[in-house]
Amino acid sequence: MTDIVAFDNVVKRYPGGKLALDRVSLRLARGEMAFLTGHSGAGKSTLMKLIGLIERPTRGRVVINGTDLAKVRRAHIPRYRQRVGLIFQNYNLLYDRTVFDNVALPLVIRGIGHTEIARRVRAALDTVGLLSHEKKFPITLSGGEQQRVGIARAVVNRPHLLLADEPTGNLDPDLSADIMRLFTRLNETGTSIMIATHAIDLVEHMGYRRIALDHGHLEAG
Repeated sequence: MTDIVAFDNVVKRYPGGKLALDRVSLRLARGEMAFLTGHSGAGKSTLMKLIGLIERPTRGRVVINGTDLAKVRRAHIPRYRQRVGLIFQNYNLLYDRTVFDNVALPLVIRGIGHTEIARRVRAALDTVGLLSHEKKFPITLSGGEQQRVGIARAVVNRPHLLLADEPTGNLDPDLSADIMRLFTRLNETGTSIMIATHAIDLVEHMGYRRIALDHGHLEAG
């Protein structure tokens, strides 16, 4: 089984000297789901940003789905991100657009035709259990439903890799468990998933690999 994520001795130091990641080497196999854990400031979000090409490493090598990210030019970053789905703690939805329009946005940016957009958006909404909500506005939805819209938007491009940064941080335990079950179902369809979370009690019984960071160092996983 090939790796979809490969970090080799990755260092990330921010301006001012803050060391966020220190010689991190890790692998995520294609089709695998893993949890990235650690205290606030451990380096979880930085690692996610390196995968999403939001940040670049100071040293070391990051290879995603066979692509050495050092070779991805700035102009080609949007195309690269089409195959990496990003899910955020704060949803990052457009509240003046309907649920359908929020999920459709990545496809509109790519110039996909209207018929194909409608088909793929409704398939994504069906996957997250929100097909009947397509005409609603996000502000009318619960927090768990808004996060599901964010997940639908992230998967509508059929990404090779799904990244979720504290996706249950704003949700109560029952809704958090629902979202984790949704990720499990997505992984069962073959999607590779990495989830950053500090909710150890939520994930420890799920049976997936945990990648633990502590002050920028890889502690386990």
